[in-house]
Amino acid sequence: MTILLVDLRAQYKTIKDEIDNAIKEVIERAVFASEEYVRKFENEFAGYCGRKYGVGTSSGSTALDLTLIALGIGEGDEVITTPNTFIATSEAITHAGARCVFCDCEEESYNIDPDEIKKKITKKTKAIIPVDLFGQPPDMDRIFELANEYNLYIIEDAAQAHGSRYKDKPCGSFGVASCFSFYPSKNLGAYGHAGMVVTDDEKLAKKIRLLANHGREERYEHIFEGYNFRMDDIQAAILLVKLRYIDEWNRKRREVAKTYNELLKDIPDIILPKEMPYAYHVYHLYVIRTKKRDELQKFLREKGIITIIHYPIPLHLQPAYSYLGYKKGDFPVAERCTSEVLSLPMYPELTRDKIEYIVDAIKEFFS
Repeated sequence: MTILLVDLRAQYKTIKDEIDNAIKEVIERAVFASEEYVRKFENEFAGYCGRKYGVGTSSGSTALDLTLIALGIGEGDEVITTPNTFIATSEAITHAGARCVFCDCEEESYNIDPDEIKKKITKKTKAIIPVDLFGQPPDMDRIFELANEYNLYIIEDAAQAHGSRYKDKPCGSFGVASCFSFYPSKNLGAYGHAGMVVTDDEKLAKKIRLLANHGREERYEHIFEGYNFRMDDIQAAILLVKLRYIDEWNRKRREVAKTYNELLKDIPDIILPKEMPYAYHVYHLYVIRTKKRDELQKFLREKGIITIIHYPIPLHLQPAYSYLGYKKGDFPVAERCTSEVLSLPMYPELTRDKIEYIVDAIKEFFS
């Protein structure tokens, strides 16, 4: 038996006719760059997040880039984020010309620690980018208290949290803007690259839209220099279909996580993911921790079980950020977590017999 980390074919089979018809419609109408489908998806997804405006982008990375640039964050500014995330979060900060300031994470949630954020704020700090890691948000109330006290922007990196909630509010509804990725393996994934910024700020949305489209309002009238960071209509058409199913898929992900939790709870050598009391976790990833992580991963691979480490090297120790002067030991929680985490297979169509096979293999390893 081979069990993939994410089985995108399994999902496609459940909605094949709808996806095929959506793609066929775009092709037959030859509206590949008309943005007709993009505009419809922008409106529907912004509404799903409780926002007024959505701007489709070419990826989650460019969504972050455009947001920081549109806010005027740049040289001489500092932006605080976590080292326990994908590099796209920190890249956006440096792409804008600002300095990335890392902050340690919490032991249980793996998300940015609000107590540590306050220690990093200086007169140069302009924004905080909290990441909704693995499918659940950090403690947003405490982060908002700091942002309000020091007059800082909050830019939510919600790339892993489609459909997740903080208390009674959907992820994507926090801060001046929220940025999403629709990378194929996301809970709401395209069949290529796509992303979006959602916001309640009309002027910000307009500026991001201009930046994403060469700074132009009319075909050959450019208000300023911009980028070619637009979403295309085929991806939008696919995402319009998938948006109808996201809540049901998230419910199934939670069922998969519940089954894992029940079957793995008596193994003392691993730490299970924790849903924080303020969160509705959508389990973009199901992440366990063990000090024998590398050995377990190798053993599971021999059993045909594909796992991945998210993320093995915390950002402050990446060669790309050596110029910032961080060293090992600066963020002990993030370093400890990244040395122990292992992502098990997780997708809505994962059956109980496959989960039991995975769990039996883990039990065999530890016995």
